[in-house]
Amino acid sequence: MQRNLAKLLTVGAIASLLFGTAQAQPAPQILQAPQAAASQPATAAAARVQPPQTFDYSANQASDVFGANLFTGAFAREGATQFNPDYAVAVGDKIQVRLWGAFDFDAPLTVDAQGNLFLPHAGPVKVLGVRNQELQRLVEAALGKVFKSNVFSYASLAAAQPVRIFVSGFVNRPGLYSGTSMDSLLHYLDQAGGIDPDRGSFLSVQIKRGAKVRATINLYDFLLNGTLPLTQLTDGDVIFVAPRQNTVKVSGLTANAKRFEFTDSTRTVADLAKVAKPKATATHVRVVRNTGATKNTEYYPLADAASVALQNGDDVEFTSDKKPGTITVRVEGEHLSPQEYVLPYGARMGELLQNIQYSERSDQDSLQLFRVSVKERQRQMLQTSLKSLETAALTARSGTSDEARLRKEEAELLLQWVDRAKKIEPSGQVVIAQADTRGSLLLENGDILRVPTKDGLVLVSGEVLFPNAVAFNTALSLDDYVRRAGGYTQNAETSRLVVARRDGSFTEAVGDSGTFSLGNGNVAIRAGDEILVLPKIDVKSRQIWKDMTQIIYQIAVSAKVVFGL
Repeated sequence: MQRNLAKLLTVGAIASLLFGTAQAQPAPQILQAPQAAASQPATAAAARVQPPQTFDYSANQASDVFGANLFTGAFAREGATQFNPDYAVAVGDKIQVRLWGAFDFDAPLTVDAQGNLFLPHAGPVKVLGVRNQELQRLVEAALGKVFKSNVFSYASLAAAQPVRIFVSGFVNRPGLYSGTSMDSLLHYLDQAGGIDPDRGSFLSVQIKRGAKVRATINLYDFLLNGTLPLTQLTDGDVIFVAPRQNTVKVSGLTANAKRFEFTDSTRTVADLAKVAKPKATATHVRVVRNTGATKNTEYYPLADAASVALQNGDDVEFTSDKKPGTITVRVEGEHLSPQEYVLPYGARMGELLQNIQYSERSDQDSLQLFRVSVKERQRQMLQTSLKSLETAALTARSGTSDEARLRKEEAELLLQWVDRAKKIEPSGQVVIAQADTRGSLLLENGDILRVPTKDGLVLVSGEVLFPNAVAFNTALSLDDYVRRAGGYTQNAETSRLVVARRDGSFTEAVGDSGTFSLGNGNVAIRAGDEILVLPKIDVKSRQIWKDMTQIIYQIAVSAKVVFGL
């Protein structure tokens, strides 16, 4: 019985070889099913093994260590091999040899274990260690001894020797990695996940062959100067990353605000500045000594950087510790003077006004000053008010479900309005025209002094049908100017107007349509004024709408912009 079964199996195997696998399908399904089931875990385990290119390099990119972002997988990718002229032929390299003329030959030849290339009819030629640029001449000389004429040759390096390199030391994934003898050290380090930023050294990367250190690479030279020695690797070489040495953290006015590594021989602030690249505005350096629980702070000018020694764990901050020698102020508008003035730091408004020459159209009584710092303060105040309004809208309480639905709709409209209001840019104007002490006002760098032009116009904007400019007329009242702009819209607040003076001051007009009074008295409209008609806000007896009215007024005053819901 067993002998007959063996014969049947033998016949089935022969039939499979003669007629293909189609006739032998039933036997594998029965006999090999257990083997296939046993191989499934191994296949799944193999699928979980990821190639080096899929390594997670996010930790390197997020690290504050200088050079950590060098390893992001870019060097680990395989690309076309470019051979330099100084490449030395090694065992296992493939040489493409072409012969034509009286004798034809075209095939890749491999450098054997003895370092020879076996040429047809010429025999072995020693090419081990020959530079790439000398390979053609060597092959021609060898063939010339056999073929005296009418045989031409061409030899080129087709492929470098495939090698496997050990990457060890303080890298993220030590192991054995494949490549070619022409791949750089960065290729293998990148496959190993790069240097461990917290433990590995960027200043001491060694290439070892057996017990001998063939080269020691400083990656800072590559990062800062683009210098990287091309060391030809051989199968079994070891790339070893030494442990990290002393470190110092750099911040402040510097192009490279990173954590740097330094050796005992380069341990001054001057040495650190060569790699940290402080900006031109940096004048001093603050050194916080890491002495355990107690930290000591030292402060030096950059001129003394060469004598300031660093210690492991120090924090170095490059700062600017000088007052500006001069400031620049622009004078715009209607005047006959230069537009740009360079004044000493601490100059006052009176010094600037003495240099301005006015024209016949200059409105000297309405000088306008625009300042960057004031603009920022106005923006901060507006953002604070809008934040409070937004909080009040989102935290409003409701007694019933209908009231809750109403509050939700109101909050959505209000948040849309807040988003629009956040985009408003304040003007940064400072009221100086009527100040008795404006001559003693200190100027700031970037100030703009504008001399308005006597144009004889009154601007009407806001909640009117046709916002426009109306010719100034002493016989017209505030309500007359509004009517000349088409009159009020349905959303206009007709009992409260804002009059913006050209000099930056504001006054509020209160009353009924046609009977407005400005401020505390009957102040007439002047040429150059701007009438702002505010939108009507239904306060609905809720504090939130009252706050919104105040913010609209604040926007109108700081930016001369009026908009409503």
